[in-house]
Amino acid sequence: MTTTATEIVLPGLVEPDGLQVTTRALPAPGPGQALLRVEASGISFAEQQMRRGKYYDQPPFPFVPGYDVVGTVLEAADPALVGRRVAAMTKIGGWSSHLVVDAADLVPVPDGLDAADAETFVVNGITAWQMLHRKARVRAGGTILVHGASGGVGTTLVQLARAAGIRVIGTASARNADVVTALGATAIDYRGDVPAQVRALAPGGVDAVFDHVGGPGIVDSFRLLTPGGTLVAYGSASTKDTGGNPRPAVLKLVARLLWWQALPNGRHTHFYNVWGGKRNLAKFRARLAEDLTAVFGLAATGALQAQVAARFPLTDAAKALTLAESGTVTGKVVLVPSGE
Repeated sequence: MTTTATEIVLPGLVEPDGLQVTTRALPAPGPGQALLRVEASGISFAEQQMRRGKYYDQPPFPFVPGYDVVGTVLEAADPALVGRRVAAMTKIGGWSSHLVVDAADLVPVPDGLDAADAETFVVNGITAWQMLHRKARVRAGGTILVHGASGGVGTTLVQLARAAGIRVIGTASARNADVVTALGATAIDYRGDVPAQVRALAPGGVDAVFDHVGGPGIVDSFRLLTPGGTLVAYGSASTKDTGGNPRPAVLKLVARLLWWQALPNGRHTHFYNVWGGKRNLAKFRARLAEDLTAVFGLAATGALQAQVAARFPLTDAAKALTLAESGTVTGKVVLVPSGE
């Protein structure tokens, strides 16, 4: 049997209103696969960069964006999966009403956790958890600096850190400062003198900095570390509105981090890539499932609060992307195909 899927196609370098709504027939899932009815898929910074042709390793146009999904299994080779709500990190393809994925990539979603709420914790939760607990390994009582603390990853990272007993300083716009404060962080204005504001709050430096911006400001992020502290860079948002190929900026950032890491100053640096370690696929999947299960567990108990900026039907993806790119919302904009 086949299933008709509604998909959102990114045809090329277009404005959000250039997204195309299409349909196509999906074949039945093969061995080791599952067919999902997608209930939620998010709009993250990755898709915003893909629209501009600036995501580091995006596929050639045209393609269906959608970095992660939450949905219910309709068909699977393993009958035990049928009817279960699951999450998956897809990188592309998620902006669809139905999707065939490898069953090994599925992570169960706890009962009672809303699909859109759960979606905000998939790639954002994995990213935040792994940066905090696998890369920086900050202990309770430590202090961290989170750039973009009102964003999708930022709000999740703030909450995970606070749940672990870690003090958080978060940069945000003046408009979003109250959101960051409500999550338990000390908000500072990213338009001001960030190093001076951080030093006033943490004179001895911070134990970790999480920087998605890159660019010249990465130097300040490194200098704000306490001896033994860790800088985790995980993006190059500073290139968002610049022209040209994004690869040189990313490679320059990675080279700088490697050079700092080699210095005998006791500080540590990492460039975090959520797909890192996929060469060992079994280990990658096991670690992803373990970490996302931990995040979902905290969300199910209420220790983490989903930050859903807005929900849109799948066919309103252009409006949803426009809002996500506006810089006026906190949290994550979510597409809900099942809500149409």
